[in-house]
This record gives sequence, C-alpha cells and structure tokens, in this order.
Amino acid sequence: MEKLTIQEEEVMIYIWELKSCFVKDIIAKFQPPAPPYTTVASIVKNLERKHYVTARRVGNTYEYSPAIKESEYKRAFMSGVVRNYFADSYKEMVSFFVRDQKISAGELKEIIDMIEKGKEE
Repeated sequence: MEKLTIQEEEVMIYIWELKSCFVKDIIAKFQPPAPPYTTVASIVKNLERKHYVTARRVGNTYEYSPAIKESEYKRAFMSGVVRNYFADSYKEMVSFFVRDQKISAGELKEIIDMIEKGKEE
C-alpha cells in the first residue's frame, strides 16, 4: 500500500466520509478557502492511480468511491509507524505517549480493559 501525502490523506478522509462522491462534493467539505477544482481533481486522480479510489463515469464527469476501507489504511499506516519509529513494538509506542504525557492513567486503564475484554471474546 503506497503512502499518501498529507493532501491525499485529507481528500481520502472526505471520500471515506462521503462514501461515493464527485470532485465538487469533496471541495464542499473543505474549510474556506477551498483549494481549486483542478487541484482536488488532480489529487483524486493520484488516489485512483494508487488504487485508493475507483471511478465510475457519470455523464461528462466521474463519481469516486473508496477502493479500500479506512480501517485497512489505518492498520497499514500504524503498522509502518510502529515498525519505523518504535522498533516494531506497540509497547514502545504506548510508552512514548505515556512519557510525553499524551495518555493519562485513566486512558491507559481503558486500553488495558479493552485488551483484557478482547482476550475474553
């Protein structure tokens, strides 16, 4: 799975939200000032080339839909982050956020509860 640029990721998030959309629908999701139509259309074409979206011709335009699930992208992206920045250790990643005070003790307890509940199922 090819890594997305920041702009591609932002557009892809809108496509996941919309499920099926035209370029004008994506532009409407941006906060003003929205990028030009041609810029968004180019980004969507890149997403299609990278196999993140599929296009269906509708009249003289195209309707775009996600080709992969958001959860698939998150899983692949997070696996890469953990592998590249935390020595392939989720424990190291959580430790990093604990040391940096990005995760509170309460949140950590919730994570532990989720892990334990997952083992029971």
